Amino acid sequence: MCYTASAQDKTVKTVPPRPTAALDGKTIFRQYCAVCHGVDAKGGGPAADALKQRPSDLTGISQRNGGKFPEDRVLASLKGEGQITAHGGPDMPVWGPIFSQMSTNLTISQARMHSLLSYLEGIQAK
Repeated sequence: MCYTASAQDKTVKTVPPRPTAALDGKTIFRQYCAVCHGVDAKGGGPAADALKQRPSDLTGISQRNGGKFPEDRVLASLKGEGQITAHGGPDMPVWGPIFSQMSTNLTISQARMHSLLSYLEGIQAK
């Protein structure tokens, strides 16, 4: 599932995600995450105001975890194994299974997850 926003109605239309050929984290983030989290990953994407729970500022993950990026926990959340309230709920897609469905090649879907994880780690506020 993927989202598009209507500014006038402040509603979110759920649409199936389009498959991607991208393997780099920044492109994957912009294609799938920016609609909610914003291009700057601070939580202000075009769909943010229509969601029940405002998307988190993904640039502050390390700050919220004592200055350390919790790689295993973030990866588990992306895969749907974590305990983040928004993940897996009606507002937040769980990307691991979605990326797996896009390719029969497990290596490619894992590469996408790790590229997205590396991108998130790289945009952490100092």
